[in-house]
Amino acid sequence: MKNKFLFTTLFLISFAVLSQEEKQAFKGGEWLRYKMSYSGFLRAGTAILEVEETDLNGKKVFHTKGSGWTSGMIKWFFKVDDLYESYFDKNKVAPYLFKRKINEGGYKKHTITTFNKPSNTAYVQDFIKQKDTTISILEVQDMLSAFYYLRNQDVKNMEKGDEIAIDIFMDAQIYPFKLRFLGKEVLDTKFGDVNTLIFRPLVQSGRVFKAQESVTIWITDDANKIPIKMSASLSVGSLRAELEAYKGLANDFK
Repeated sequence: MKNKFLFTTLFLISFAVLSQEEKQAFKGGEWLRYKMSYSGFLRAGTAILEVEETDLNGKKVFHTKGSGWTSGMIKWFFKVDDLYESYFDKNKVAPYLFKRKINEGGYKKHTITTFNKPSNTAYVQDFIKQKDTTISILEVQDMLSAFYYLRNQDVKNMEKGDEIAIDIFMDAQIYPFKLRFLGKEVLDTKFGDVNTLIFRPLVQSGRVFKAQESVTIWITDDANKIPIKMSASLSVGSLRAELEAYKGLANDFK
C-alpha cells in the first residue's frame, strides 16, 4: 500500500471514460462520489468529482475538482489527502490550467501547470522542489480534463478489442494512455440494474498492479458515461471503487 503512485494512478484510471452520443455528457453542477474498498470489504476512502462553470482570464471555462482521501483503518497506516483542479475550454475540452496538491503516505506534490496552446508549451511550477520547468507539448490532457474529454468522444461503433489512446501530461512528462473495449454488461448496483460498457486500461505492471491488464472499469451505457465501478488487482490485495452518490447530471441516468 505504501506506494506514492497508488492513489494517483487509480484516480486517473477510475475516471478516464468515454461517450457514444453527440450530446454533452456533463454540465456545470455535476457531482459524483465514490466509495473505495480494499480487498472487497474494508473501506479505504472516498473520491469526489465536481464541475462548475466559471471565468478564467476572460474566457468561459469549466472548473473541475477531484478530491480523494483515506478513511477508517487504512488511514492509520497510509494517509491520503489529494486535491486536483483543472480549468479547460468548454467546447474543445482543452486544458488551460491544472493544479495538483497531494499527500500520499508522506509523499507530497504541489504543482501548477499552465498550458499555452499558441506556443505548444506547458509551464510547470513545482512548489516542493522550488523549480519551474517549461516543456514542449502538442495535444495533451491533464489528469482531470482527460476524464471529461473522453466522455464526449463517439465510441458507438467500437468493437471488442478496439482501443482509444490519448496523451496525459503529468509531473512535467507525457504519458501515453490507452483504454481497451471489452464489451457490455448489465451490472447489479445500488441504483438497480444498469447497462454498462466495460473497458480495460493498459497500465504499467510491477510497481502497483499485478499485471498490465489488472484493472477493469464499468461505464454507464447512457449519455452521461459515468464510471460506476472499478476493480483493480494490486501487488497486495485488491481495490474496488463504486459510485455511491450523484447529482446535477446533464442527462437522465438510466
